[in-house]
Amino acid sequence: MSLPAPLSLDMAGWLSTARQLPSPNCDMRPEGRAIELIVVHNISLPPGVFEGDAVIALFTNQLDWDANPYYQSIRDIKVSAHFFIRRDGSLIQFVPCSLRAWHAGVSSWQGCERCNDFSIGIELEGTDDLPFTDAQYASLAPLVRQLKQAYPIQAVVGHSDIAAGRKTDPGPHFDWQRLHEQTA
Repeated sequence: MSLPAPLSLDMAGWLSTARQLPSPNCDMRPEGRAIELIVVHNISLPPGVFEGDAVIALFTNQLDWDANPYYQSIRDIKVSAHFFIRRDGSLIQFVPCSLRAWHAGVSSWQGCERCNDFSIGIELEGTDDLPFTDAQYASLAPLVRQLKQAYPIQAVVGHSDIAAGRKTDPGPHFDWQRLHEQTA
């Protein structure tokens, strides 16, 4: 039995073991601002559908807005995340950690506005209504551990924690205790 490849980040913040699909939906972080926060999200497109590559297409500005009626409600948005973990645990990286991904929107954490400036966004393929898979936690935990080693991370929070009243993800089925036990 072979051991999984160790995770490592290069100087730009690309993870060695992730599939890299660069997104144009990013920009420079403010100079001198440390990466202190990991934000966990959930996403599926259309909502509740886990097969296909619609999320990838959204994050790379290639979504066919006419492919599903739901897409009209998000038409022309420009969003991304640093990482996306599929239901099978596969890990895709869209933005290097050194850059600011557009994942948090209007947000605040401990009195600091614009969480995109100082956070790393991790999207889990899912919804608020369903549990996440064992494979997703098996990918998420080592990723969080690696990010904590590489950056002065102060907290791991949900999108709902930084955009209360506007966002609910990762939702009530996300097992925070499990993540904490696997990353402490």
